[in-house]
Amino acid sequence: MLDKRSKAQQGFTLVEIMIVVAIIALLASIAVPNFVRSRKRAQATRILQDLRAIDAAMDLYAIEANKTTGSTVTWSQVKLYLKTGTPLYVTGKSILSDSYPTSFTVDSPVATPVGTSAALSDVAPPSFWSPYTLQ
Repeated sequence: MLDKRSKAQQGFTLVEIMIVVAIIALLASIAVPNFVRSRKRAQATRILQDLRAIDAAMDLYAIEANKTTGSTVTWSQVKLYLKTGTPLYVTGKSILSDSYPTSFTVDSPVATPVGTSAALSDVAPPSFWSPYTLQ
């Protein structure tokens, strides 16, 4: 004979709910560190792309202004060759709100913002930043 429960007795037991909560907690403990790592890696990649854009803009300026190797180029001169409206153009800072250098040397690697390598060292080893120099 089937055991029929009344409407008041239907539902989940405390043990069943605790098992579901434990499974969700286990999945969250696996997913959250991976999400944080992915976000930091994306920030490092964004800063690397900014460094490449600055390097290309500096080279373009040096070619147009007939600057030779070792000449100094300022941020305001480089900024003219960056795409307007981008966060790099507007703020001149990295995604971590660290300032990029204000002067550059033609045919020398651009330096990362101060504190960037330390903040992202767990996801971006020094070889990640090559050929750009670390500060």
